[in-house]
Amino acid sequence: MANSLLQTLPADSSSGWWSGSFSRLCRKLIADQIRLTGRFDKFLPGEHRIDGNADFIDNLVPQYTPAGAVVYDAGGGRNPLISMERKSQLRLNVVGLDIDAGELAGAPSGRYNRTICADIVSYRGAGDADLVICQALLEHVVDTGHALESIASILKPGGLALLFVPSRNAVYARINLLLPQKLKERILFGIYPHMRRSQGFPAYYDRCTPAALAALALRKGLHVVERRVYFQSDYFRFCFPIHALWRLWVLLFRKLAGCQAAETFSLVLQKDQEASG
Repeated sequence: MANSLLQTLPADSSSGWWSGSFSRLCRKLIADQIRLTGRFDKFLPGEHRIDGNADFIDNLVPQYTPAGAVVYDAGGGRNPLISMERKSQLRLNVVGLDIDAGELAGAPSGRYNRTICADIVSYRGAGDADLVICQALLEHVVDTGHALESIASILKPGGLALLFVPSRNAVYARINLLLPQKLKERILFGIYPHMRRSQGFPAYYDRCTPAALAALALRKGLHVVERRVYFQSDYFRFCFPIHALWRLWVLLFRKLAGCQAAETFSLVLQKDQEASG
């Protein structure tokens, strides 16, 4: 992860000797901080070093994706989660659902069999999906209850929803809720310009904790099949002292609150078999 962050640091500016030198200095300082945080993290328990998003994409989604399934990728936009190779191998029928038509239009050709431009909060489906995937979407909706109703309406009885969710209890989420949107974008993209394509959307974190979302899902006819919690994120790697303090806080918070201290989490939800759609 540290190497991938280093590769995405801003390139040197060509606007002059001063700006070029300053850019090189910033790159070196941030690179040094990232290396230090990487060394520090080696002393942490193994479960605190699991990248939740990578685990969701590489392990959880393949585990629950059956051959021949109708799959709705909710919020995938221009970045569909399922690769073309995987789609062809499993003969998947992938539907892209996103609030932004431009995002859907920007997806690589052939990755979606069809697209639906709609808000996940208000959309109501036809109960035709075997699988609904929501990767880092629910923190951006104002009402997760209505979003879960939408997901339930899309699924067949017995169908599965795979959710990856940044937690409201994470430090970065609390900061995100406090800072004005423009300031957040300026800070985030200034440090991590590679996130401009996939991050920076307004976030609300409505009931986005492992316990609250699981309880809410149950009221919407979706019960938890599996839950995974993660205690790793990369937001503070640019500054070793902040990163170290945050890591120590998460260790303490986990002692006090258990799974509720997770930075991110995944839920596998199943629609009740007797549900009418």
